[in-house]
Parts: sequence; structure tokens; C-alpha cells
Amino acid sequence: MFFSLLWLSVMHCRIYTADGNSMREAKIFPLSPEIERGSTLKLFCTLGKHLVPRRNASHIIWKLNHDLIPQEHYTIINESTSSVTISNFTYESAHVRCFTKMLDLGYEQLQTHTNVKSGFSPEKPTNISCIYYYDINITCSWISGRETHLNTTYTLIRKHYDDGIQQWINRDTCQSNNGSCAFFFPDIPYVRYCFQVTAKNTLNSSTTECVPMEMLEIEKLEAPDIISVEKIAGIKQLLNITWKNPTVVPERPLCCLIQYRKMHSNDLGNITDCTNHTETIKSYNLMDLQDFTEYAIAIQCKGALAKFWSEWSEERTGRTEEKAPSRKVDLWRVIESPQSSGNRDVHLMWKLLEEFPSSESIHGYKIWYIPENNASSTGSTRNTTDKKITLLLPGEAYVLSVIAYNSAGESPEATLRIPTIGEITSKHIDSVWTFTLRKKMIVTWEASSVNEYVIEWYKEWDSEPFNRSWQYVSNTTNWTFQEGAFESFICYNISVYPLFENKIGAPYSVQAYFQEKPPTVGPEPKADYLGKNEAIIKWNEINKKHKNGFIRNYTIFYKSKGGKELNKTVNSNVLQYKLSSLEANTQYSAYVIAANSAGGKSGNTITFKTSKFNKEDLLYIFISLGLCMLFLLFLGIICTLKKQSLKRVCWPDVPNPAKSIVVGSEDVFMCNSLLKQGQSEDGMVGSEDISVLEPGMPHENQTELLLIKHENYESDHTDTGAKDVPNDHKKELCNEEHEVVKSVSPSLPYIDTEQDLRSQILSAVKPNRKIYPVEKLEEDFSKPQFSPVQNSSSKDNENEDDEHTDFKEAATFNPYLKNSVNTREFVVHENLPDCNQNESRTQSTAPFQKNTAGQSYVTLDMFGLTIAH
Repeated sequence: MFFSLLWLSVMHCRIYTADGNSMREAKIFPLSPEIERGSTLKLFCTLGKHLVPRRNASHIIWKLNHDLIPQEHYTIINESTSSVTISNFTYESAHVRCFTKMLDLGYEQLQTHTNVKSGFSPEKPTNISCIYYYDINITCSWISGRETHLNTTYTLIRKHYDDGIQQWINRDTCQSNNGSCAFFFPDIPYVRYCFQVTAKNTLNSSTTECVPMEMLEIEKLEAPDIISVEKIAGIKQLLNITWKNPTVVPERPLCCLIQYRKMHSNDLGNITDCTNHTETIKSYNLMDLQDFTEYAIAIQCKGALAKFWSEWSEERTGRTEEKAPSRKVDLWRVIESPQSSGNRDVHLMWKLLEEFPSSESIHGYKIWYIPENNASSTGSTRNTTDKKITLLLPGEAYVLSVIAYNSAGESPEATLRIPTIGEITSKHIDSVWTFTLRKKMIVTWEASSVNEYVIEWYKEWDSEPFNRSWQYVSNTTNWTFQEGAFESFICYNISVYPLFENKIGAPYSVQAYFQEKPPTVGPEPKADYLGKNEAIIKWNEINKKHKNGFIRNYTIFYKSKGGKELNKTVNSNVLQYKLSSLEANTQYSAYVIAANSAGGKSGNTITFKTSKFNKEDLLYIFISLGLCMLFLLFLGIICTLKKQSLKRVCWPDVPNPAKSIVVGSEDVFMCNSLLKQGQSEDGMVGSEDISVLEPGMPHENQTELLLIKHENYESDHTDTGAKDVPNDHKKELCNEEHEVVKSVSPSLPYIDTEQDLRSQILSAVKPNRKIYPVEKLEEDFSKPQFSPVQNSSSKDNENEDDEHTDFKEAATFNPYLKNSVNTREFVVHENLPDCNQNESRTQSTAPFQKNTAGQSYVTLDMFGLTIAH
């Protein structure tokens, strides 16, 4: 506050003593002030003289950043000066602006502005430390404490101790805006110094205590320079290192640290070498190294009393002398299934033990394989530079051996026995368990009378035999896998083999996960065998690389459209499930979740629709359709075979009496009348009897159609009754009638076609014939029959029999005649006039048939065949 008032007084003095021309601009003070955060800020704004006639202090307004400061915080000092007071200023940095209100112009005019910062007083620096870079500089650093948010200057003061006056005297200083500072070329390097730091800003200053330091303790030398790294001939496992020490004051004791490591390895070894005298060139023998192994070497040095090591020298490499391998290789095999020829592939692989020399010292490997039962055989030899080989061996037992060699010699022989195909050993492993404990895989097993075992493991999906790992163990039934042997979320096949009497027994194998997580992908389902109320959901097993654990179960989720979701859970060995009790002709959606101990993963969702009918429904429909088709086929065959019979039964050919014309019916009835009169008068019967077919006679049994034609009578004869006709006329009529009958061909068949029959009949009938109505014809036929009379003429009977042998005598009831009777006969008396005698022979040749008594007859159907159009 005092500083602000002092600054205000100074500025007032400058305003009143300055020349009038210099006050043409507005001024703000203090300019760019820095204040303690949370304190009160007071600023002044003075208008130039050219503004005072038109504006004064009452027109001044203040803004903090873009916010208007209320007028109650303003103070008018005089006509041209106004001040503003801001309490509790907490901005880290803010702009304060001075404006004048231009009422006549209607806006505010900026006159001047300033930037205000707030912060804190510096704290006392702590943890001062210095390093003396030999013959270069002294660099010191410290911790400045809290951030001040203001411009702070740090001053490093170096003092040396004056033994004469017994006090510290300022030597020199250096300034810095950060937490470090350096003195160059110290002129008195090995005296006692103390170091002090002062921190200062506009608010305050703070100074530390002077911290004393010994130069020999804070000294840091430059890095040494390695000259060579070489082996010594005849001395194994040794390298000689030569380097140049950093430059120091004579007779200064030094210590150097030698760091070495095998190439392509991060295993480090360190050896410290300290001497009481200084040498420019230093040599050291690095021993107990591995044979023919390349090493990388670096060195750093420091003074015997110093706390700081120099930087590391540049790395140099060297290789130890070669030595014959002293340890045999670690040998294993994988035997494939035998081929059809009886041979089998045997994959041999080996590795170098930890104590074994570097692989770079091995020039190659020799492999011998000899049949076990043929000791005299020299066997076969193979050479390779790889650590693996595949041999094709027969089914008998073989003994294999492998040695490693280099230019210095060979390793001991490693042997392995390959059993015969199908060999069974008495020693075996009873059971194997695996579990994870503290991020380590532990394998335990049970076996009897066995002390040595081989543990083999490989990734389940890896079929490459040379990617398998193995380890020999003895005198234990549990083993902890070394860290990094197993990857997480991958299934491994682990097998334990018993070893006894140079033989390898049958393994016991299990599968294990070092760590599990939910499957990466889910099952891909599909719907199959869709029925009316059921469907089968199938899915494939998840790929081994995506399981990430042992699948415990599968859960099928399904629901109909708009329905409730249901689920079914099945074991891990089930890859399909039959959903039942579904609704017919309904769309469903379904998906499957595969779950292991760490969680589950679902596959894609599928949709399917159930059928309207199931197999039984379709079977019933097909059977019904088949039976109907068979029935129709059978009915068609019957109709084809019995076409005529069915036609006569279902559609009989009944003559239409209304359309029929009986030809010569008047003559026929006249002849019949004459016959009746002759019989009644003479009591005689003609030599030939005319019989009518019994009703019901089949149509095909009728032989010929009897057509009776009469000559045209005079109109007076037609009206005369039968009893008034004299005998001569009767005879004439009968003869004429007989001639008409003879005019019709006796061989005329019974034809169903009316047109053909009409044409034949009408050609034989004279045009002047009288037509009786159908009613009269039926009336005449319904009259009582005459009794049949056997013809007495044996000669006529013989002729008649000869002429009618082709006619059938059977008579049946004819259904086509409305008023048919069983039998109707026309009997001619023997005592008729010459007509009877002359007609007997003529009628015997007529198309008449005999009845069972030998009498000729005519069917009534014959009269229906004469039809006139």
C-alpha cells in the first residue's frame, strides 16, 4: 500500500511539472503493476489537456477485462484524474481499461489500458546440489518451492572459506530464471566452497543458508575410452580389456566399473576395479566367461572420494576362445503314426542346456540311428546344422544318438530309444492335474515306481511337431512351469511321459489354459428340419483359436415375433438342439451363446418359419390323393372295358314310337283277320306257324326284320270288313303278303342305325301302302294269342329246319315294348285256301325263327325298325 501511495505522489508531480504539450494523451499508472494475489488494486487515469475542455474526470469509466466496474469504486482526484479501486484481486493476469463516455457521439472511447498480474512472494529455495565437471564448470541446482506466477530472479552466490579470518567470503555470483546455474573455469578447484541462492520478485525476496561442499566429493570425471577387448590364446573363458583413464591431477586414486553382457542378452555382469595410483592406460582380465561367446563391454570411472560416476564409455565387443562342448544336448522326439508301408516319421529335436556354450560356437550336429536288436550294425549317420531332423524309420525299435561338435571337439553323446510299433510298457502315469497359482502353471501327477519324467507341452491348434517344448524332471511328481512358458487364453496339450531303463512309457495327456477369457466369436447357428411344431437348431464348434477357454455349455435363445424369449441350455458336446412346442406357420428368431468359465459370447441371430403341416399331415394328404387317383384310374379302366354294356345300361336305345311308321300294317292285320276267319271256319291250321319272340329277348338275338307289304287295295276293299272278303280274295291277299315278305332280303341283319335300315326297307316297300297308327298297332299286338299248331307236313318241317339252322331259338323278355307279352303267335289253319299251301314253303325261307316247339316266330321288335321320315 505504501508503494502505491508513493507511486501516486510521483505521478502527480510529473503531471504538474510536465510541459503542456506532453499532456495531449491520457495516462494510466502504475503501468503493468504486479501485486500480491488477493490484495487491493488501485489505478489512476489522467486525461490529456486537449480532452479537458470537452471531457473531465466525471466522464471516465473503468473496465476489468470486458466487464464494467461499478461507479461506486471510482474516485475523482481532480478535473482530469480519476481512480478506481478493486478489492481482492485474484486474477493471475487481467486487463484494466480506461474509457471516456462520448455522449454527443453515443459511444465509449478507449483512452488507455494496462496489464495487471498477481502472484506470491518467493519461498526459500531448498536442496542445493552441485557437480564439479572436472576442468569445465561447477553446475548447481535447487528446488525453488511454490510457483510465484510473477517474474522471479534467482541469484547463486559462491563463497570460499578464508582460513585467515575464519569466515566465508563472496567469490562470485550467477543469475538464472530457473532452478540451475553454473560457474565456468573455477580458479581454485580444490578449496572449500559454500553455495547460497537468493530468490526475488516485485513482492519480496528470500535467501537460503550457505551450503558447504568439498570439491573432491562433487567431482565428476569424463568417460574413459576402451582401447581393445581381446582373448588370450590358450586361456579359456577369458577376455583382456584395455582402456584409457580420464585425465586427472597426478596421484589421484581412481575406481572403474566394468560392465559386460552376452550379445543378444540383457543379463549384465559388473566388476569394480579400484587402484591407489593413477595410470593413463589401464588393463584388466575379465574371467569366468562362457566359451566362444561374444560379449559387449563398457566402463565408467570416478575419483576415489567422489560421489558421481562418469558417463559410460562406448561399448566394445569381444569373443572368448572356442572350447569343445562339455555338455550333451537335451534330446526329444515326436513319432508319427505308421504308414501303410509300415514305416513312420520320427521327428528329432534338441536344445542346448543353460550351462552349454553359446550356440554360435557349435559348427554342427551328428546323428546316428541303429536297430536295437542288431548290435553289430554300424547304423546310419546324418549331419545337420539345425537343431532338428526328420527320419523315416521301420517299425522295429531303434536307438538314436546326437552329438554337437565345433573346431575344438565334440560334446558327450545324447541317446534316445524309439520303441517298436504297438509296444506296451508296464510303467505308466496314473493321472495328471493342472492348475494356476500366482500366475504360474503347476502340473502334478501320480505314478508308481518311476523317478524320471519328461513333460511335453504345445498349443492345441499347432500341428507342427518341431514347435513342441519339453523338459526332463526327476524325483518329483509336481512341476511349476517357468514364467513365460505359456500364453494366456490359449489351450495347451500337456503330456507326462515316464522314463525307466532307457525306455519312454506311454504318456498321460491333459488340456489346460493358463488364463481364460470369454470367447472371441460366438456360434453361427442355422435352422434345419423345420416342422409344424418343431425345429432343429444346429451350430458348429468354435474355432480353437477363438475359444479362449473350455466351453462349459451352449444356450439357445429363441422367441416368436412379438413373443416372450425362451432359452435352453445344453452341454458343450452337443452341437444341435430340437426346439419343440412351437407354433405352426410362425416366424421365430434364435441365437446361441457359448460360455466358458470367464463368460459367454453370442453368435449371429437367425430367423426361420415353421411349416403349416408336418410330415404326418402331408402323408395323409398324399395317401388320400393317391387313393383317389387309383379309384379314378380303376373306374376309367372299367369304363373302357365295359363301354357298350354301360352304355346300354345307362343310356338304352329306346325307339320312339311317336316317330315310327309301320309299313303295310293294314295288310298284315288283314291277313291276320283272314287267318282267323279261316281257322274258325275250317278248323284248320296252316303248314307254317308264325311265332312272335318272347318279350325280353336280347337285341342281338333277333335275326331279321319281317316286313309285310300289301298291295294297294281299292278304297272299297279297305272299308270292307274281313268277314265279307271271299276266299279267293283272301288267298290273293296272302299271296301278295307273301310276295312282300319275299321281296325283303332274308339275310337283312338287325341294324341299330335307323337311317341305314330305313333306306333298305323303303326301297322294298311300294309307295301306295297304308300306315296304321301306332296306337292301332299296339292294340292289335295286345290281342290274345292263337294256340300254336304243329305243322303236319314232315317234308316242310325238314326244309324249314334246314333253312333256319342259323337262327337262335331263345326268347327273352323285351323291355323296349310297352305292351309286350311272353309269347304271341300267328297260326294259319290247314284248311285255308291255296294261299296257305302256297305260302308254306315260301314262309319257310322267310326270316323267321323257330320257337322251342319248332314253330317259326317273329319278334315284335321287328315292327319298330320300319321308320319313315
